[in-house]
Amino acid sequence: MELVIGSVFDNAAAAVPARPAVTLGGQTLTYGELSRQANQMGHVLAGLGVGRGDRVVTWSDNNLESVALFVALARAGAVFAPANARLSPDEAAEMVGLARPRLLVTDTGHAEAGQAVAETVGVPLVRLGGTGPGLDLASEARSASTASLSPSGVGESEPHAVFFTSGSTGKSKGVVLSHRCNWLRTRTPALLEPRGATVCMYPMFHMGAWTIALQAWQARGLVVFTDRAEADVLIDAVQAHQAAYMNCIPAVWRRVLEAGRHQDMASLRFATSGTSATPPELLADLKAAFPEAHRRVFYGSTEAGSVTMLDDADMESRPGSCGQAHTGAEVRLDRGELQTRSPFMFDGYFDNPKATAEVFTDDGWFCTGDLAEVDGDGFYSITGRVKDVIRTGGETVSPAEVESHLADFPGAAEMAVVGIPDDRWGEVVCAVFVLAPGAALPTPDDVRVHLSDRLARYKHPRRIETLDAIPRTPATLQVRRREVVAAILATSG
Repeated sequence: MELVIGSVFDNAAAAVPARPAVTLGGQTLTYGELSRQANQMGHVLAGLGVGRGDRVVTWSDNNLESVALFVALARAGAVFAPANARLSPDEAAEMVGLARPRLLVTDTGHAEAGQAVAETVGVPLVRLGGTGPGLDLASEARSASTASLSPSGVGESEPHAVFFTSGSTGKSKGVVLSHRCNWLRTRTPALLEPRGATVCMYPMFHMGAWTIALQAWQARGLVVFTDRAEADVLIDAVQAHQAAYMNCIPAVWRRVLEAGRHQDMASLRFATSGTSATPPELLADLKAAFPEAHRRVFYGSTEAGSVTMLDDADMESRPGSCGQAHTGAEVRLDRGELQTRSPFMFDGYFDNPKATAEVFTDDGWFCTGDLAEVDGDGFYSITGRVKDVIRTGGETVSPAEVESHLADFPGAAEMAVVGIPDDRWGEVVCAVFVLAPGAALPTPDDVRVHLSDRLARYKHPRRIETLDAIPRTPATLQVRRREVVAAILATSG
């Protein structure tokens, strides 16, 4: 038996066709309906020349049509490659160019910009309903055949998805995940215990959205997507579907708790977190708000999947820890860096063997780029970063990329970008200026206006600081980011 993602939906549609599979914005698809819509979309895609191994880039906000597309591509052996919906057109064009897709698929909101991107890169544009340029894929699918496509014989080692993330240099890297990788990443958690509906806060361009959704679909459960990760929206979703499971980044959990509607979420049985450091105070507040819910904190990455897990029983005795090695994963420290290997590992960076080789040791361990400590019982704690990349609210940001767009900021004699530890976001992007004579320190709003058409909002600095000089290496003049951070923390502390 090949461990392929299409089989998850084939089996569920055959066994429980009337069971709800996914809901968003008041619309729900059963497993049978999702399977039929995916078949219809698959026929249209085949007519557009999409075949096995072809990449299809999506650039859109959350919508049900994207779920049907996700299933259709998996069945066809084509590769799902979502672009961050918040990217500027220039950023999107760079990412699409790297992916070299057969098609660019957008929603209505991205169709106009998507047309310009498609013309720049030289790929056809289609859209998921609504009006605008490009073929309406959703409309075409409604009149297509509902019959299953001929078995494609997709193999488990073939690529299933490519998720593009920011590297330390600013150039995106496509993390290639095979069918086997995604099947294994999501199968075991689905069977840990019975679960009800799952509320997913993540946008569909984020690996977390599809990992959490596939865990629920492996268990033939309901996934509740939302159109935005706002506290009341998520709470309403939990209440409406009596959801049992929700995973949020720490900043979103804090907003949910601050909303004060704990009684509306009494159905929660699992309250989990990850992507950035989860403060012990937040975990204690979760326990107080949802005493019947089981808490877990996951540490991992797009490349490695879940590496460690801190379970509910250990949270009070291991404050600040990210837990022990997750099921199926091996973990070690090498000169302070946390390294891992497992069956859930990615298959390399798309079209970038050099970058792939750089993150693996000679004996096959993946280098996470995180510094860590471990106690005598095998509980790990993250203490810092080996590399410069900033992790903020589940996203990765390259300091070098932000610096390149702030280099011409008025009044800046010199500047640098660093990540500052933050209880809500894990880290926040901080712009540090050495001011020219007579220049005033800009506000975060000033900087956002400067970057508004250049970079996605999650890359914009939330914090602005000034120093008399930026610490740099003497030979290459590279920014000594740890020294910059230490100077800022010493001044503000």
